[in-house]
Amino acid sequence: MDENLDDSVVAEETATETIKKLREKLKAMQKERDEYLTGWQRAKADLINARKRDEEDKKEFIKFANERLIDGLIPVLDSFELAFNNKESWEQADKNWRAGVEFIHQQLKKALTEAGLEEINPLGEKFVPTRDEVAEYLPVELESDNYKILAVVQKGYSLNGRPMRPPKVKVGEFKKNE
Repeated sequence: MDENLDDSVVAEETATETIKKLREKLKAMQKERDEYLTGWQRAKADLINARKRDEEDKKEFIKFANERLIDGLIPVLDSFELAFNNKESWEQADKNWRAGVEFIHQQLKKALTEAGLEEINPLGEKFVPTRDEVAEYLPVELESDNYKILAVVQKGYSLNGRPMRPPKVKVGEFKKNE
């Protein structure tokens, strides 16, 4: 009987060791699985973030893709403004011709506005050195007109909020009489 007892004790010890080894192997496999899962989740998140960045980059590229073309059309807008501001010559032109030119001007402005071009016309506002370019300082008698934009020599433009050309302005300058 002792022999059977010894065999059963040995078998039990072997089974205990086998179970212990299997548990260790299971823990190692679970750890490895968790590492793979974490890596996969990280890779998936990186891919999602990369796709989002790509989409944002595409949108930004599209937003400013026409910048060179629009920059080339700004002088055309200036020419229209010069023509309209020359009242004497403008009034002498045929009424139908003037209407046609004004219509073309409106079409051009509408197309550029839809492309994201915004006019910067700061007349009457306070001078902002980071936005405006001073063409001339004009003396003013009222202290409230100090650094106020009195005239816009040339309109400025921004494309989708990014400055393209600063407005050229005449700024009031108050000097105290001493």
